[in-house]
Amino acid sequence: QVQLVESGGGLVQAGGSLRLSCAASGRTFSSVDMAWFRQAPGKEREFLARITWSAGSTYYADSLKGRFTISRDNAKNTVYLQMNSLKPEDTATYYCASALPYSATYTSWGQGTQVTVSS
Repeated sequence: QVQLVESGGGLVQAGGSLRLSCAASGRTFSSVDMAWFRQAPGKEREFLARITWSAGSTYYADSLKGRFTISRDNAKNTVYLQMNSLKPEDTATYYCASALPYSATYTSWGQGTQVTVSS
């Protein structure tokens, strides 16, 4: 099981960009799929993006409309979420999570990083 720590959140104006990072410990990082989720106050957790263990495939929530990009660097045990054209409704706590390939169950979660987009 990997341990995950997110970073890179903060306050940004609408239209701006942020890149979130998720650093993983453990030697199994390169064998698991990684994903990003977010949760805004009073709302359910929302899936954003997933990348397979080899970075061969990526999947995105339709609602993102191409504004976010997930990537990973297995040599650095890190997964990223590049967020562009940010909107106030993107304000949330962002979490990374890991899952075995082809599994819908996420077994490890980070503590989250806060993103606040001002109008």
